[in-house]
Amino acid sequence: MTEKKEREEAARREAVVRDVTADFERRRAMRRTIERGWQLNMNFLSGDQYCDVDASGEIAEEDAAFYWQSRKAFNHIAPTVESRLARLAKVRPALEVRAFSDADDDVRTARLCSNILRSVKNRVDLDGVIARATQWSEVCGTAFYKVVWNFSEGKVIGTDETGHAVREGDASVAALSPFEVYPDSLAAESMAEVGSIIHAKAVPVSEIAEKFGRELPGRRIADFAFLPCSAASGWKRPADGGESPVLENAVLLIERYTRPSGSFPRGRLEIVAGEELLFEGDLPYENGDRGERTLPFIRQTCVPLAGAFFGTSVVDRMIPLQRAYNAVRNRKHEFLNRLSMGVIAVEDGSVDAEELSQDGLYPGKVLVYRQGSAKPEFMDCGSVPDEFEKEEERIENEFVLISGMSEVSRNSKNPTNVTSAAGLQLLIDQDTNRMQVSVESVERAVREIGRHILHLYRQFAGERRILRMTGVGGEAELVSFGASDISADDIEFVAGYERTAADRREEVLRLLSLGLLQDEEGKLSGEVRTRVLDALGYGSFENARDISHLHLKKAERENILLAQTDVQAAAYDDHGLHIAEHVRALLSGGEENTEVRGRIERHIAAHKKMEEEK
Repeated sequence: MTEKKEREEAARREAVVRDVTADFERRRAMRRTIERGWQLNMNFLSGDQYCDVDASGEIAEEDAAFYWQSRKAFNHIAPTVESRLARLAKVRPALEVRAFSDADDDVRTARLCSNILRSVKNRVDLDGVIARATQWSEVCGTAFYKVVWNFSEGKVIGTDETGHAVREGDASVAALSPFEVYPDSLAAESMAEVGSIIHAKAVPVSEIAEKFGRELPGRRIADFAFLPCSAASGWKRPADGGESPVLENAVLLIERYTRPSGSFPRGRLEIVAGEELLFEGDLPYENGDRGERTLPFIRQTCVPLAGAFFGTSVVDRMIPLQRAYNAVRNRKHEFLNRLSMGVIAVEDGSVDAEELSQDGLYPGKVLVYRQGSAKPEFMDCGSVPDEFEKEEERIENEFVLISGMSEVSRNSKNPTNVTSAAGLQLLIDQDTNRMQVSVESVERAVREIGRHILHLYRQFAGERRILRMTGVGGEAELVSFGASDISADDIEFVAGYERTAADRREEVLRLLSLGLLQDEEGKLSGEVRTRVLDALGYGSFENARDISHLHLKKAERENILLAQTDVQAAAYDDHGLHIAEHVRALLSGGEENTEVRGRIERHIAAHKKMEEEK
């Protein structure tokens, strides 16, 4: 490259850095007011409830009208949010894939995809990731997931020229706070309407050197909006005595993801840190519905707002009630203090007023007053007005109305006369119905995470990969698969939620009592009996006395081999089970290929002949 071209390339890279940085500052300024609202929500959740957004748009301490005023915080927001989080943790949908049809290929693909999702879920602790994101969405109204392919994960498959280990890579899911994500439009109502997104966060310079091979000068970053979620969630205003978290020797990493357009048909990814361009190129992930490249972010909201990208939360609605409740309780306590401590009226100059104001009239105190003057006496302060109690009760009822959590769910209290189990369950179900908007947002986000993971596996899994998965009968088996074996488009997630073992046993027993699992003669077949005992948790007991599941597994393996070559039937096979499994393979699509059908028919004929001879 000539010197002129090098200067032109350097100028172009500097222009990209300026453009990304200016775009980030514009988006940051555009939503500054929204960020202050999130900070206010976090303050009220942590109990710092005497602050507000001032005229300059910053969080400021509210001064007391009088030095003696009580300023206690009676936090009703924290237990309400905790109750909502506990309820949302129970309605998490299961990442199970249903077969698109009854064909063997679709059944095997669905089982493979389900096991891939289960493996990723356990490896990345997806339940914990969803819990962190749900906490952000409940407090700030919005949270995000970032689903990417991490090439530093997975098994070691070799070494590079520098001697470093090369791994096969694996999917990674991270929960992002709303402080880190900057859309190009605050009026977009979904991720599909967003043209580009900036992900900005503070990272140590050592991480930049490891990932990008660039040595950058670090600085001290104290703006908690860019800090990791763990540090940002513990933020407190310095005025409260707490220290704002900081990250030493760090840089601000800005990643701008742009959707495909006429200028960039494969999208655009630009990464800037420390006034340097670290990367620019196409969007790396083919995670769209039809394999197109799109943004690797998934949005989750508490309550969506019409015409707004960021949603709102119940904390926003409870802040005015929390202020009113604090005021009522504090004024009530001040009134009680007046009644218990008393207000003393003294004649000017009759007593030492400074001593009396400091010590009060403690028991046994000898009060000396000037001879001839009026004796000090307590003023009549009356009694606590009933309006305090009524207003306190009204505000507590409004907490229930606005938060969507009744007394039954929030503090295990039954304010009604309902005593039956069915009636109490109905009250709990009503709380779930009031939270249905938040529940549906979590469901959509989890299903979208599953789709992104399967798309990433289809793109990066390669020609051959080993996965330990659950086979027929519950046994663990090693399966070799490639990217072509994964269907990321024609998938259908199983509706419903993750069920406990007790729920599954209850359902199986109900099906048995209704007679839906028996045949025409009212008997259980060997295969059904095996699956029932496995569902009841007695799979190992069944395996010890019945090997029918092993015959089914052998027949499944033979169906796979019959698609390529002839397979001989064995004399020790359970011919009835094998014939039923091979006929099912024919009926589920095996008869479409003449050669495959002929091999299966010959194999079935061999089983029948051996059965007749036996």
